Amino acid sequence: MDVSHVTYQGPEFEASSPVVDLLPANLVGLLKQINGFVQFSGGLHVRGVCVQPNWHSLAEVMLGSEALHRGYRAVLPTDVPFAQDCVADQFLLREGFVYRLASETGELERLNLKLSEFFNAVEADPVKFLAMEPLLRFQKDGGTLQPGEVLHAYPPFCTNEAANGVSLKAVGTVEALRFLADFSRQISGLAVGDKFHVRVVP
Repeated sequence: MDVSHVTYQGPEFEASSPVVDLLPANLVGLLKQINGFVQFSGGLHVRGVCVQPNWHSLAEVMLGSEALHRGYRAVLPTDVPFAQDCVADQFLLREGFVYRLASETGELERLNLKLSEFFNAVEADPVKFLAMEPLLRFQKDGGTLQPGEVLHAYPPFCTNEAANGVSLKAVGTVEALRFLADFSRQISGLAVGDKFHVRVVP
């Protein structure tokens, strides 16, 4: 598979990793060619089979103490969170199809795309398909996402207040996912239009 605009490439494929047996054959085949990567300066991060760096590790996000399925009710232990976009929304493989997890709300959407179709959609129109507008704005304002970072938005995109604009900053992927999973749990019982307060702790 040809991958364009790669700005980070993962380390050597760790064949002895326990996560290998949990992955579909087509993903294993891809990761043996290129063991995960970052495209478009942070627009898409495809995880790899490795121990380090931990932010790049599929085993960490599937089997680790903060595995994605522990933070989100909609995510199953058998789901494969193979990638994420610039704001840490997750792409999961389930029974051969790609799903998108909205990390702020925990909502899961089936995209009706197989893995190869997913990558074709990325290459065809990355800005639209990956919703890269926040990243483009961040870059226009002089910001840069380093490998292992995603964008944190305040107020959260799911709030009405976000329509008036959000501030964006780069944060580590592990930190972002921890915060987003906790945030989604706290708002899960709210109805549309309900109000809540976000308290910023220094």
